[in-house]
Amino acid sequence: MPAGRAYLGSAVGFPLLAAFLWALYYILVLAATPRSNPSAVFVYPFLFGGVAYAAWTGIRGDGAAFLALWRSPAAWLRVGLLLGMQLSVLAGTYLIGPVDVSLLSLIGDVVITPIFVAAAFLEYRDRLGSIVLWTGMILCALGGALAIVGSGSVAAVRGWGYLLVITIPLTVAGYFLGSAREGERTSLSAVVAQSMLAAGIVGVAISPLLPGGTAGLALVDPTPLLLLVVTGLTSFFVAPLLYFDAIHRAGYVVPPLLMTGIPVFAGILSWGILSIPIPALGLVGIPVAVGGAILALRAETAAPSRAAAGSPPG
Repeated sequence: MPAGRAYLGSAVGFPLLAAFLWALYYILVLAATPRSNPSAVFVYPFLFGGVAYAAWTGIRGDGAAFLALWRSPAAWLRVGLLLGMQLSVLAGTYLIGPVDVSLLSLIGDVVITPIFVAAAFLEYRDRLGSIVLWTGMILCALGGALAIVGSGSVAAVRGWGYLLVITIPLTVAGYFLGSAREGERTSLSAVVAQSMLAAGIVGVAISPLLPGGTAGLALVDPTPLLLLVVTGLTSFFVAPLLYFDAIHRAGYVVPPLLMTGIPVFAGILSWGILSIPIPALGLVGIPVAVGGAILALRAETAAPSRAAAGSPPG
């Protein structure tokens, strides 16, 4: 295979594999929940993923950059975004279901990320003039709304639960874009490892505020603990590793657009493993969202390529 095609294949294939692993997160969490506490389900994946990422950072020789980030205020802002994102996603998985939460995450990736990019980086602002791109983003948001509302699960959310509709897309876009931007100045492996491990440590500190409390961290049966280990290694280590590598190769816009795979994979896994049916409007909304993202992807790839500059991917 020519080098150019191999490069493009990894830039496309990596985020799609990451999308599958992130969709698997919802299934693993729901499988681990019956014999564990929410505090353990929240904290352990951060710790396992953070330790694996820190080890990977050391292997790459980025230990100095990793240690320096612990003194950076911006790094702790990213930790806050990561904690907010994961708390929202975990709560949403319990309250409104894995498919709906994956669609909210998709809106953050496909709709909000390009807008953040255009606002933050001058070289991307001309891309928001594309009618095709805007049409794709609008269809993505519309498809997500159809699937979420059509499931009827939002009707079960009350009061503060509606904040999930806002916080999930915003924190998803904010964390991943902020981390990728920092990756232009330092090693991406160090950036993500620091945020993952710090989130795990902060998670232990705030565990008394979570259902199950600190005591719940010790009350986990072997099988759900193994599921949480797998969750940490897949969704919190391998998936972001692949995703940020794709951003390094293809730039800030194309990999987020490929997160269309998350609701598709989540729907298939939920139906096949958990026997959770996809409602009629969901069957309409998911392809509308995916079609919109593909349309936006076509508009983005038609523009001049601008790969993210900076250090080698982590």
